[in-house]
Amino acid sequence: QVPLVESGGGSVQAGGSLRLACAADGPTLSTGCMAWFRQAPGKEREGVARLRSDGGQYYADSVQGRFTISKDNAKKTLYLQMTLLKSEDTAVYYCAATLNYRDCYSRFWIGDFPNWGQGTQVTVSS
Repeated sequence: QVPLVESGGGSVQAGGSLRLACAADGPTLSTGCMAWFRQAPGKEREGVARLRSDGGQYYADSVQGRFTISKDNAKKTLYLQMTLLKSEDTAVYYCAATLNYRDCYSRFWIGDFPNWGQGTQVTVSS
């Protein structure tokens, strides 16, 4: 089990920005497949963004152009910069990881990720 610890959630008004952080161990962050998911009340957990070890990124249509996934290997941290936030972005956000880098080259599927953080709440008020 790979420990993942999210931080940076909070409350913000629509149109605002937040940056989430996920502390991870070095090898997982540098060579694995990392992702952010979110789960709104009453809804299934959905993929938001995915980051390959080579820097390749994938975004859900709902956040394309507004969210940016990145990492800092020296700080052992994965980030999700969220801008132009909308009320529909309100959810618990989870950091996820798999050591199988190949999972970053297939469909974005929750089942590929065995390692999860505890989640951080993001609330966007309109």
